[in-house]
Amino acid sequence: MIVENLEIGKDDRVFIIAEIGMNHNGIYENAIKLIDQAAEIGVDCVKFQMRDLQELYSKDALDKTSSDLSTQYTIGLLEKFELTFEEYISIAEYSRSKGLIFMCTPWDKSSADAIEKIGVPAFKTASADMTNFDLLEYLVQKNLPLILSTGMSSKEEIDETVEFLTRLKVDFALLHCNSTYPAPFKDINLRYLEQLKKYNIPIGYSGHERGIAVSIASVGMGARIIERHFTLDRGMEGPDHTASLEYDDFKRLVEGIREVELSLGSNKDRVVTQGELINRENLAKSIFAKVEISEGDIFSKDMFEIKSPGQGLSPQYLNKIIGYKANRNIEKGKPLFKSDLGGLINAKKSYEFNRTWALPVRFHDINSLLENTTPESVEFHMSFKDITEDLSQFLTQEYACEYIVHAPELFEDDHLLDLCTPDENYRKKSIANLQRVIDKTLSMQKYFPKTKTPQIVVHCGGFTKDEILPLEKRAQYYENLIDSIEQLDLNGVQLLPENMAPFPWLFGGQRYQNIFIDPDEIIEFCKKTNLKICQDISHSHLACNKFGWSHLEYTKKLAPYTDHYHISDGTGVDGEGIQIGEGNVDFDNIYPIINQLSPKASFIPEVWQGHKNNGEGFWISLERMEGRI
Repeated sequence: MIVENLEIGKDDRVFIIAEIGMNHNGIYENAIKLIDQAAEIGVDCVKFQMRDLQELYSKDALDKTSSDLSTQYTIGLLEKFELTFEEYISIAEYSRSKGLIFMCTPWDKSSADAIEKIGVPAFKTASADMTNFDLLEYLVQKNLPLILSTGMSSKEEIDETVEFLTRLKVDFALLHCNSTYPAPFKDINLRYLEQLKKYNIPIGYSGHERGIAVSIASVGMGARIIERHFTLDRGMEGPDHTASLEYDDFKRLVEGIREVELSLGSNKDRVVTQGELINRENLAKSIFAKVEISEGDIFSKDMFEIKSPGQGLSPQYLNKIIGYKANRNIEKGKPLFKSDLGGLINAKKSYEFNRTWALPVRFHDINSLLENTTPESVEFHMSFKDITEDLSQFLTQEYACEYIVHAPELFEDDHLLDLCTPDENYRKKSIANLQRVIDKTLSMQKYFPKTKTPQIVVHCGGFTKDEILPLEKRAQYYENLIDSIEQLDLNGVQLLPENMAPFPWLFGGQRYQNIFIDPDEIIEFCKKTNLKICQDISHSHLACNKFGWSHLEYTKKLAPYTDHYHISDGTGVDGEGIQIGEGNVDFDNIYPIINQLSPKASFIPEVWQGHKNNGEGFWISLERMEGRI
């Protein structure tokens, strides 16, 4: 069903209606305040109600001397709270100016005609009219979709209305509803949504309960339209306020619905996500050599044991590898890899690129990775423990290449480097830790005499746990960062802040990143500090996916300010570090931009876990990039 270009029921996006109804209490300014708040909250639609009391009620009901007390009360409030037709026109125009869909429930035919003149993309009917075929047929003739609440109706009545509307060939949706204000939780029967699904039409939930949990839960059960009453104050006069939500609760409702939308995914397959892959590397188990294994030995079960971390061959292969012949020497206590079963991709002696290319290394694997190839530079991905290591244990010669250092993100005591935080003590500790990295970097220079000014790639921080910061707070983070950099002794090194992904993986889970994402902000920072950056192509791809930017334009903007590239593929908003060609980065058009606008910038293949299998992931990346950059 399409409502003003929104396809309802086709996918997992929920159409959220803020039911203002009569909660303006007949005061035009209240209606405007509610519309403003609804726009801030992020609903799709604001809905009002309109009645012609003379048409809607019987003569006896309108006779205040003879009607019963409850009817007198209701009609008295409706008379008191009604807006004028001209005010509704103005409200509709104001709603649209705020980016909201305007809808209004007609309780009678005259009101339907008036609402049609104002202009709505669909008619929403009240539960009281679920069985009102006279009004429904009248609305159908106006050739607009219908959304019907099912409160107060039996299954047989719902069946009959569905049959009636289907016969009239109108697009319609049904909202499960309990017409009590507020509705007791025990009476809601949310599982009835499963029965509504059987009609094969869009379904939703119109809630009158206290709180927001039930409405959010309904989304997980298939509701694709959510309607809740909205008020400025639940204590105001009128029957609907008590069952309504105020600003803060409605905001949490919308946030919760959008989070559930993202979490629903697909039941078609169980995909191991990027975050799980990271945690699997650390927490899962692998097959390890229990004894020294020589090339040519036949694998037997007693040669192996199962240990963490899960960086090698899965324990599921333990029985399958028996009888295989070892294609290399495997040290006791080292993991097996899939390549040990054949098909290992090795490094080439040399690669042809039109710029300096670097190989990611650690202190402990630099010598083995350089056995069969000759990079022009290496980039040490340093851990906080590396800062205290005796370099002579690992760097055994003068190397014929240059070097770069990638600063750790994590230091002792779970201290994540953050040069931007408003917490001054935390920031001072981050400055001190980065200075340790700078000092260590300079101490490495004697092993790499070709390097005049070593570069240090750094993730500057600026992350938060639960939310993305507004623009004004981001500005303060950049100011803090500049102040932090000014306190560092950078003599002899070049600092290269790296652009970030919107949802970085830290401590086995995601954070929210606030700075070094927007290219214009990065450029402004570079102009203020005279620093260049390291552009991570995967990070920028994810940021562009998140914010709807052009990745090509992003790369063009940053190219003049980039001295080094991290290159890998990516997908979605958090699938970073994927092997080149296995994501959806447009390398065919990215490479020419880099070649034209950053001809002197160096690069590394930044594929995640590329060092495994003696650097197999790096060799694959380099072969796929060779001759293109």
